[in-house]
Amino acid sequence: MALLRLEDVTKVFRTGLFGGQEIRAVEDVTMEVKEGEIVSLVGESGSGKTTIARMILRFYRPTKGRIYYKGRDVWRLRGDEVKWYYSEVQGIFQDPYSSFNPIHRVERILYKTLHHFHPSLGGRGVEERIREAIERVGLHPGDVLGKYPHQLSGGQLQRLSIARALLVEPSLIIADEPVSMLDASTRIDVLNIFADLRDKEGLSVLMIGHDILLANYVSDRVVVLYKGNIVEEGPAKPVFVNPLHPYTGMLLESIPRLDKKWEKRLEEKAEEEEYTAYRLKGCRFAPRCPAARKICFEAKPPTLKLEERSVACWIYSDYGEKS
Repeated sequence: MALLRLEDVTKVFRTGLFGGQEIRAVEDVTMEVKEGEIVSLVGESGSGKTTIARMILRFYRPTKGRIYYKGRDVWRLRGDEVKWYYSEVQGIFQDPYSSFNPIHRVERILYKTLHHFHPSLGGRGVEERIREAIERVGLHPGDVLGKYPHQLSGGQLQRLSIARALLVEPSLIIADEPVSMLDASTRIDVLNIFADLRDKEGLSVLMIGHDILLANYVSDRVVVLYKGNIVEEGPAKPVFVNPLHPYTGMLLESIPRLDKKWEKRLEEKAEEEEYTAYRLKGCRFAPRCPAARKICFEAKPPTLKLEERSVACWIYSDYGEKS
């Protein structure tokens, strides 16, 4: 059984006066995270990644569909069940500076988190738990305790965000763009923390981001999202080496390389097709796809199973098994 499972999850937002325009930010998303694995959910800005994260964390209620954690419907939890859920599922967000109250020292912030979930723990037990969490993310307690958030670097604060999540001993972390505001070397250090927690402690992570190269570095599986629809899913390495969906291929072409001019097709066309794509009856990527056919604009492509991977694209309509 999957640790986390989304089944046909849809989120609709309404814009304009009196909710005149409807945008399906997430549409019929089915995916899962198993125990002890890192899954990366990747796509451009506006693809619906953060909306999915917020639905999992119970910030947004799905318009349709179900989210299950350990077999329990997340949105049917009540009372102490909600506290249990947040002790199992913790979120880490993009901006480490906004994640900490600037008027409190680090140890007070960590203490309040620990006290909320483990009120009976006190004295030396609290101190040891906090020091242990700080060391698990590669920091020395003496370098951060007694300091205010503004006295620490972005990398230190993001590590402390992970440490704060680890204080409650979760089984799953939802990491929404956790390294996008960090410099290149610090990004790898933070990703290595997640990999170590998976390998040594069996922690599961849903990593949300736009950089497919970083996803390949740390993930077991990759889910590629385009304007609210999953277009490709599979083990990280095959997706990176041999992408099936044209959009995945264009994401890879957008990675800057020393031997190749940086492709700009994605950025140039993104704004141009921003709203028309949501109104299409067919594939939302069709207006930008170099392989688009008439049927791509008229009907939504089926999701096909091709060995250990899945892809939603009419190119493969004569192959694979529909799911």
